[in-house]
Amino acid sequence: MSLSKRLFVLRHAKSSWDDPGLADFDRPLAPRGRSAVAAIAAHLDAAGITPELVLCSSARRTRETLEGVAVGGRHVIESALYNATCAEVLHRLHQVPEEVESVMLVGHNPALQALVLRLAADDNGANGSGLAEVRRKFPTGALATLTFDCAWTELSPRSAQLAGYVRPKSLGF
Repeated sequence: MSLSKRLFVLRHAKSSWDDPGLADFDRPLAPRGRSAVAAIAAHLDAAGITPELVLCSSARRTRETLEGVAVGGRHVIESALYNATCAEVLHRLHQVPEEVESVMLVGHNPALQALVLRLAADDNGANGSGLAEVRRKFPTGALATLTFDCAWTELSPRSAQLAGYVRPKSLGF
């Protein structure tokens, strides 16, 4: 049985802390974050990653990350993804229409790291080292690709495979 659905989990790029009076929600990308987004965008393009649906937190830094990676598909900006827990993000994924085969989620830690660790089967195969890296750290700009062969409503712990994991540093940024 082939793995037919894909979930791309993208943590926003590095945000700026230059204005201490700015609310967390309103922080923009830092110059380093904008450079990292360019590296991620080049990776997405080279890998042919084109999600059908993008679910993005409404925080400024996530929207700027999404704008910078410039992926196609239908974009949905959702305020509920800002400060969402892993369980809340998973609940949102359960609502994805069944005909959608690929989703990109652009959001925040700790929820995204926890989501990848919850969904990925713990195997020692080719991507075992990627899963170990995700356990250690899911830095800003990190992208995890999960594949699975079940309905979105059935997405549950250990139901997916970690098919890829990149971070800006591994892309030569």
